[in-house]
Amino acid sequence: MSVFDRSTGDAPRLILSEKRLILSDNLRLATFIAAIFASAALLFTVEPMFTKMVLPRLGGSAAVWTTATVFFQSMLLAGYVYAHLLTKYAPLRTALVVHLLVMVAACAALPLHIATGWGRPPAEGESLWLIGLFTASIGLPFFALSANGPLLQAWFARTDHPSAKDPYFLYVASNIGSFLALLAYPFAVEPFVGLSAQTSVWTTGFYGLIVLIGGCAGLSSQSRHLPRAIAAPEASGVRPGWTEVVTCMGLSAVPSGLLLAVTSYLSTDVASVPLFWVLPLAFYLLSLVVAFQTNPLIPHGLVLKAFPVCIVLLTVFVTFNPVEWLISSLTVHLAAFFVTALMCHGELARRRPAARYLTNFYIWLSAGGLIGGITTGLMAPHLFTWVAEYPILIVSAIFCVPAVASTTVKALTERAVERLLLLTLAVALVALFALKWLDIKFGEISVVTITALLLGLTVYCWRKPVSFAAIIGFIFIANAYCFTYDRGNHVVRNFFGVLNAAETGDGRFRVLWHGTIGQGSQRIRDDNGHKLSGRPEVVAEFFDGAGIAQTVDAVRARFGRPINYAVIGLGTGAMTCRARAGDTVTFYEIDPDVIRVARNPKLFSYISECAPQTEIVQGDARLTLSASSAKPYDLIFIDAFLGAAIPTHLLTREEMAMYFGKLSPHGVVAVHVSNRNLELASVVAGVANANGAVARYYRGGDVQENAHESRWVPKVVAVARQDEDFGVLAQSRYWPEIDRDPGQVVWSDDYSNVLGAVVRKWKERMRLTSISIPR
Repeated sequence: MSVFDRSTGDAPRLILSEKRLILSDNLRLATFIAAIFASAALLFTVEPMFTKMVLPRLGGSAAVWTTATVFFQSMLLAGYVYAHLLTKYAPLRTALVVHLLVMVAACAALPLHIATGWGRPPAEGESLWLIGLFTASIGLPFFALSANGPLLQAWFARTDHPSAKDPYFLYVASNIGSFLALLAYPFAVEPFVGLSAQTSVWTTGFYGLIVLIGGCAGLSSQSRHLPRAIAAPEASGVRPGWTEVVTCMGLSAVPSGLLLAVTSYLSTDVASVPLFWVLPLAFYLLSLVVAFQTNPLIPHGLVLKAFPVCIVLLTVFVTFNPVEWLISSLTVHLAAFFVTALMCHGELARRRPAARYLTNFYIWLSAGGLIGGITTGLMAPHLFTWVAEYPILIVSAIFCVPAVASTTVKALTERAVERLLLLTLAVALVALFALKWLDIKFGEISVVTITALLLGLTVYCWRKPVSFAAIIGFIFIANAYCFTYDRGNHVVRNFFGVLNAAETGDGRFRVLWHGTIGQGSQRIRDDNGHKLSGRPEVVAEFFDGAGIAQTVDAVRARFGRPINYAVIGLGTGAMTCRARAGDTVTFYEIDPDVIRVARNPKLFSYISECAPQTEIVQGDARLTLSASSAKPYDLIFIDAFLGAAIPTHLLTREEMAMYFGKLSPHGVVAVHVSNRNLELASVVAGVANANGAVARYYRGGDVQENAHESRWVPKVVAVARQDEDFGVLAQSRYWPEIDRDPGQVVWSDDYSNVLGAVVRKWKERMRLTSISIPR
């Protein structure tokens, strides 16, 4: 047979072999992508799911998620270091077996649950306690999942697959899995599936992932050019120096810190729930997906142009908060965060090393992220009495912008202008502090004008990081110290947020602020500026004739004797002055600093003047009230939902049953449901109906608000076992009965839907707006 004939005869076998090779490569790639995608999805689903499980232990505080994120970042770094060491020092087959054993060992912590021995948190050191709880409960499964990303990519890079030379595209697949899982949780999982079912599905997914990783291990071990160890052979690429390593860590630390700062802002002023945890984190992951694409969907040059615009707009919102509507504020903060993260991650993508240093690169990124997380989540609350980390990180992000090179002559001129600008700002800052010390204040119009001029100046130096950062930093410092925190204010920060007892502009009232939400006020001077003494006038939502006062009076009249009532949420302690001779009141308050502020007669004198012997029980009301052996209460008033991070676990079917268990016969449970961003009245109606109780809803109409006199009409839902227990409220047209919405699932310890409450509030605002517009 001729050579021609022999080659022709071998052709079918060669074609078949080539097809088998292609099928093998496709199978290998699909298996690795599926394993990485599933691992990332499980990793970022367990974060909000388990944190929601833990949230009731600490009163729904926004800091729970912030602290949890620090734990997640720590375990992520530990997983990356483990992956790097296993990649570098262990033979391939040994490494495959070791990691499979780690995954199997992690199953001992399943199904997910809070570890035994972690019941009531301490009065102080909540952050360290919380990290310990997470470590004991989900430490091993989270560690095993954290290592999967870099390990699987490193294994793939050591195969003979055609795409193995640049495995960073698998990092994109990982981030896509994380991004989709995060978005799915608040929108497709939490509103429809209870926590117990979520943990069952997650556990099943973890077992399935072990099978996928076993498949990856088998395919890796069958590589046609299998190296003896996972460690890469000599490959091209210059080893990054320490300057490059530190730069990468800095570029990772800034968006990581901003992630926590933005999340804390949203969670504190709206609600500490998965919806407001995952949105910033989803945008963070999306920025990684875009930045590490081979051909980014959003060009890096466009991001650099959009960045200064976003920073200027964000500065306006942080400084003045010009729009209080949730959607507008949410849009600005998240958009600015996304662009900033995309800019930093784009710079990281430009600096990524050769595949040989892949696991090193992930360690640098993770270490930088952990530094940003620890600084923002754990250190900042102890270093600052206000949320200084947010503006500090905004200014730090400006330094991440690559500077534009200039000609020598032009550079000298710009340097001189920059020095003059810095000197001018320094002198102005000293002058502002001096004016503050002399108690000389600028008018609001002057402040806005000066700020607008400075922001306009940034147009000429947005690619000069030092000048741009100096202007933005000056605006933040001047606003925080010279205009926001006046002399005489009492500011304290702890695990539960920032408390500020501040006088109003006219000096007649002192208001207790938690973040940007007023928690109560007291009149301290008359209209002529003279200080008041004696029993204080009850103002804010507690004033005479409004819904809260009506509830207390109706319960007292129904029993025809002095009453024993409990209040969940202390605030300024105004509810002590609603008591009459013979009444007893007990407060349940989780924040020890709120207790100290309310008991300080130099700040608020409600308790000292009306009931100095009032009992205040410190701790989460879910735990302390249920454990209380006090005699039954005639009224339980829940005042924990005014506007800051709401404790959703106090609005469940099981919790309402507990309230009734602490009530005397014919007693009443009343819930203050006034809230800027959430509609909660229907939630209370649902849990009341689930307990066979009746609910009535007060929205005002019989009294008028008066901002000048600090009087605000409260929204109150009263709940009783039967209608006659309401007394005179049942005959009032201002207290109509409210039925359960059949379209809503009743909130329980296993289920809550804050997204639905946000949407209902938005619809309510739209309806009121349309009514107020003349036609």
